[in-house]
Amino acid sequence: MTDDDVIAATRLWIEKAVIGLNLCPFARSVYVKNQVRIVVSRARHVDGFLDDLDRELDLLADTPAEEIDTTLLVHPALFPDFELFNDFLGVVDGVVEEHGLEGVIQVAPFHPGFQFEGTEPDDVTNCSNRSPFPTLHLLREDSVERAVATDGGDADAIVERNMRTLRELGPAGWAALWAKP
Repeated sequence: MTDDDVIAATRLWIEKAVIGLNLCPFARSVYVKNQVRIVVSRARHVDGFLDDLDRELDLLADTPAEEIDTTLLVHPALFPDFELFNDFLGVVDGVVEEHGLEGVIQVAPFHPGFQFEGTEPDDVTNCSNRSPFPTLHLLREDSVERAVATDGGDADAIVERNMRTLRELGPAGWAALWAKP
């Protein structure tokens, strides 16, 4: 798969799931303003991926939100196993802290095999965090706070709404989103 293929699949996921199902209340506005940066990492090992993360954190922190509001760092091959990816998130949090960006940038994980703690692998609510490829979503905290406030000020309500949306859609509906016309 080329980088263009990975970016195209990621954009399709954003358009059909994230925006199409309104799983993220602020995605549409930054997406249509072209403020979402999608970066494909081709690092051959975790250390190289961490170098990519360092660069993207610095770039996001040093760039006005009007230019880049959020970044998706995608690696199509490095983390095929969700459990390993999930374990790696502690390292990611440490990197954010090392950059002095705690409270400034948060990282949301997405993975094709994402599974929330306490759910079964086939629970459709896991799809809220299922992406075509392992992805670290770097978000500005102030953008998240504005989005939550605009959406009623309750992050838990957004999560509950997403779960309800996905349960109503069901596994067949989720699969239909991705069916070729």
